[in-house]
Amino acid sequence: MQSPPRRHFICQLLAVGGMGATALAGAQTSAPKVDEDSDQAKALGYRHDTTKVDGKKYPQHVPAQRCDNCSFFQGKKGDPWAGCAMFGRKQIAAPGWCVAWAKAPA
Repeated sequence: MQSPPRRHFICQLLAVGGMGATALAGAQTSAPKVDEDSDQAKALGYRHDTTKVDGKKYPQHVPAQRCDNCSFFQGKKGDPWAGCAMFGRKQIAAPGWCVAWAKAPA
């Protein structure tokens, strides 16, 4: 019985490696979104929509303050969801808000 050529083995190895890289890239883009009802979100007063923040509970809130103009927002301009330094590996909504909001440098 003859063993398969080395070239066949290398092609299979590259194909499997490519599938692993694709799966890893997909895992990075599908980070979970912050749940507004989680303890961490409640502690920070996080809301997915800045217009739904309780102004009585958070008098420092200004409607123009949004996650996408905060220094902790880790996305690019126009990203609807992105990472946040306050929430670790979870994603926040661009129009969201929390008490940690800090104006992004110009």
